[in-house]
Amino acid sequence: MSGHIRIGIYGYGNLGKGVECAVKQNPDMELAAVFTRRDPKSLSVLTEGVGVYRAEDAAAMQDKVDVMILCGGSATDLPTQTPKLARYFHVIDSFDTHAKIPEHFAAVDAAAKESGKIAVISCGWDPGMFSLNRLYAGAILPRGCDYTFWGKGVSQGHSDAVRRIPGVADARQYTIPVPEALERVRSGENPKLSTRQKHTRECFVVAEEGADRARIEEEIKTMPNYFADYDTTVHFIDAEEMREEHSGIPHGGFVIRSGRTGWEEEYGNVIEYSLKLDSNPAFTASVLAAYARAAYRMAKEGQQGCKTVFDVAPAYLSPLDKETLRRSML
Repeated sequence: MSGHIRIGIYGYGNLGKGVECAVKQNPDMELAAVFTRRDPKSLSVLTEGVGVYRAEDAAAMQDKVDVMILCGGSATDLPTQTPKLARYFHVIDSFDTHAKIPEHFAAVDAAAKESGKIAVISCGWDPGMFSLNRLYAGAILPRGCDYTFWGKGVSQGHSDAVRRIPGVADARQYTIPVPEALERVRSGENPKLSTRQKHTRECFVVAEEGADRARIEEEIKTMPNYFADYDTTVHFIDAEEMREEHSGIPHGGFVIRSGRTGWEEEYGNVIEYSLKLDSNPAFTASVLAAYARAAYRMAKEGQQGCKTVFDVAPAYLSPLDKETLRRSML
């Protein structure tokens, strides 16, 4: 399948499996390799004929992969993995700890420029598609207010952060918009809302036998960047209930900007972008695949260093050529 973009998947959890499915749905891509920290023999991937390799062997396979899509977690994996792998590959990640994006960008940018590679970080739907819509709406309505609501849905990053607390066997975290806040924004009221007024967080936790549940609950509720600024409820449940009631990974949300136009006579405007997702990781993986195409094209042009979704022109994302885009979509 020469001429196809050869994709590597680094980490084969829910997101990695989603990337594999996304690659299948993009006819200009092929899956070249899967890399895992587990025993490669223990993994069975869906794509026939694709090899599974140890994570530490990735650097030796630079000639087999055009773009490496990193599928680790933002809490502890991506801060080290993305800069490391940007020394060998063009890379894409979905780093989603908003407060630490500038720091992550700087580390990845230094590594990618040193190697002459291109990296696109924080691709997904927030950060990612929601970020783009905040930028577009703010540019169009400079006199206005931005509002972002997430959920109701399972946050992969927050769930992963809870699972890393000692004594936690499994966890799901749901982000839930406060309905009254959402309606006030949609009405064009432009309310001033604190973080706590916009969302609540709900955690379902399976604790290890003998674990200190009070300590686990306290660590969750006081975790900076994740839970400290929200009203958070923690429920302890057993593994069977987790399987039966919380096995799916739905999510979604809304980006809304309410602003004024006109001179003496003012006009109200509300821009809203929304997502409703049956599977958070499957959708995030689809965004990653599109940005892998963009990174491949930008690299062909000689671009290098770290980029975000703000730096990528929309035409780079589409499998269609620019003439077709102008004719069919503009």
